[in-house]
Amino acid sequence: MAARFSFSRDAAKIDRERVHRWLSEESYWAGGRERSTQDAAIDASRNYGVYDDDSGEQLAYARVVTDGVTFAWLCDVFVAPEARGRGIGKVLIAGVIADLEPLGLKRTLLATGDAHGLYAQYGFTPLPDPSKMMERLSGNA
Repeated sequence: MAARFSFSRDAAKIDRERVHRWLSEESYWAGGRERSTQDAAIDASRNYGVYDDDSGEQLAYARVVTDGVTFAWLCDVFVAPEARGRGIGKVLIAGVIADLEPLGLKRTLLATGDAHGLYAQYGFTPLPDPSKMMERLSGNA
């Protein structure tokens, strides 16, 4: 029997230790992130997970930073390495988009070094003029 997965926006279900380990040890963008920083980010964001229906194990995570009215930033998207290639990323991103849709946001951004094809399936496109984007880095992670 094929494994089944469920999407949830319930922040109380997030396996914070697992998410921290994934992001701080296995991601290319959050390496070395402190657990307290990750917990604060979770607390200040909309959080999403995909879970194995049989074991309850969390298989994927994403969070969105938003004002809830005009803008959102999709970030910290991660699928457990052992769960990749099984459609879990699609379940995750479809759930996030469905949760944000009723807000009527003008723009949802993300930054990614991979998985462009996945995000394109949900309407993400390259910025028409990336030179308009700027960043300010600080010493804080």
